[in-house]
Amino acid sequence: MEVYQLLPMTNCKKCGESTCMAFAVKLIRGEVGLEACTPLFEEDRYKDKLSKLQELFETVEGATETGLVIDTDKCTGCGNCVVACPVNVANDPHGTAVGRGPTNDRVILRVKDGVVVASNVHECRRFGKNRILCDLCIVTCPSGAIEFV
Repeated sequence: MEVYQLLPMTNCKKCGESTCMAFAVKLIRGEVGLEACTPLFEEDRYKDKLSKLQELFETVEGATETGLVIDTDKCTGCGNCVVACPVNVANDPHGTAVGRGPTNDRVILRVKDGVVVASNVHECRRFGKNRILCDLCIVTCPSGAIEFV
């Protein structure tokens, strides 16, 4: 509702959706971007709303399908999250599970170029129909570089 209330609420259909509510839902799902709502950018009366929306969506910029965000400026590349991730451990019994670096591509988290990167996020326990609110990568991160939004 917060996103919807920040839209023009004119149901102009310029974005390709039948209503601003439908656009808000697609915006939240990441299926469309703010730029699809042309009135927000063309009309001065929506300047404040646009600014608030941009600020709101800035927090989820770069988030994966699970909502995982890794702040590479904070990440020290320690790898705590890599060995704490239960999916990494289950999918890599000869590497991650014994405290070594990942030995295959089935892991979610790995250290690359000195920072943690995510891949295979569809394997994350927070994703899919049987998802659970696992937070082991977050609680083991000493710099607070990992969050879910």
